Amino acid sequence: METIKLIEECERELKGQFEKIDRVCLANSEKVWKAFRENHVYETHFNSATGYGYNDLGREVIEKIYADVFKAEDALVRSSFISGTHALTVALFAVLRPNDILLSISGKPYDTLDGVIGIVDNKSSLKAFGVKYEQVDLVNDDFDYKGIEKVLKSKKIKLIEIQRSKGYSSRKSISIDKLEKVIKFIKSIDKEVIVMIDNCYCEFVSDREPSEVGADMVVGSLIKNLGAGIALNGAYIVGRKDLVELAAERLNVPGQGKEVGPLNQNKSILQGLYMAPSVVSSSVKVATLTSLVMEKLGYEVEPKYNDDRVDIVQSIIFNNSEDLITYVRGIQRGCVIDSDALIEPSDMPGYDDKIVMASGSFVQGSSIELSCDGPLRSPYIAYQQGSLTYEYGKLGVMVAIEGLIKGCKENVE
Repeated sequence: METIKLIEECERELKGQFEKIDRVCLANSEKVWKAFRENHVYETHFNSATGYGYNDLGREVIEKIYADVFKAEDALVRSSFISGTHALTVALFAVLRPNDILLSISGKPYDTLDGVIGIVDNKSSLKAFGVKYEQVDLVNDDFDYKGIEKVLKSKKIKLIEIQRSKGYSSRKSISIDKLEKVIKFIKSIDKEVIVMIDNCYCEFVSDREPSEVGADMVVGSLIKNLGAGIALNGAYIVGRKDLVELAAERLNVPGQGKEVGPLNQNKSILQGLYMAPSVVSSSVKVATLTSLVMEKLGYEVEPKYNDDRVDIVQSIIFNNSEDLITYVRGIQRGCVIDSDALIEPSDMPGYDDKIVMASGSFVQGSSIELSCDGPLRSPYIAYQQGSLTYEYGKLGVMVAIEGLIKGCKENVE
């Protein structure tokens, strides 16, 4: 009962925040609604080609819709992308050549790109093919403009990568306004440099996307925001037409590019995008509720409940491994798939630390569904994201909170 009262108290305080989230949802819903209507989607587009995938009408419509939603020149949307990391890898290898320099200006990218870039030695990395890597760290959660200018004026940078979401770090995620400002700054120094955005977890949280503020390439996963828990896998790359074509040739075959490759889930991808604004809105509301509740329970959170949201991720800083594991296990119990699984921290491909991960989802690894994970390293942060509906998310979080409170009481006793 104490937990229910706390949740209800927080919901009353969050009325204004939820209304802001609803307004963003309506704006993004209108984008999708217009793109579907203007591209004349028919039931026949649910069908997919086989074999080589020549003349897959559904695939062609999907990619036109994505380009329109993102206000980009072109889009590559494929189920042959395994993950967001795979799509980022394809985009990087499509554009970069031996002796080119890749520059990250949001600090070190997400852990799963370490082997791709060559931060961790790998015979198939960009580094192994002669691509150089440099990075400029953020300063006080914003871009280091002096550091960026120094690098751009001292050497020729081929591609700048910006990761909007915080990943497994304690920094703030990067807003569209900050992105717009830094892209204008970059282009004022070097118009030729390609700006690529890792947009994972961020789609439809704001009413604008990176391609609307000058990004040349934008990359994301369909088992996150835009798949809405309906798309079974896949990812997207949107942006300049020439760069999207290079990515298609890297993914498929030089000389054939976007003309081949059946999606085999046209209906799921279309329906996922159609539902995405609403599902993302639910996820943001669950994250906002979690932020306020956990703050009232005495935990440090990021972002705060009344901060402007950039992504669907809510960080909870526990400062000890026991509470982190207890909370993540509680989220697993609050899911409807594998709810009785007792999760344990374990090694995972692409990560240096053991990871504790709750993901009771209909689609494996889907972080637009309620999930929570974190590396077992100080300061022991849980990264919670997703929920297909607000109500299911609230119920799951209640289970996690009750388990955490019970565990704290048992430790005291």
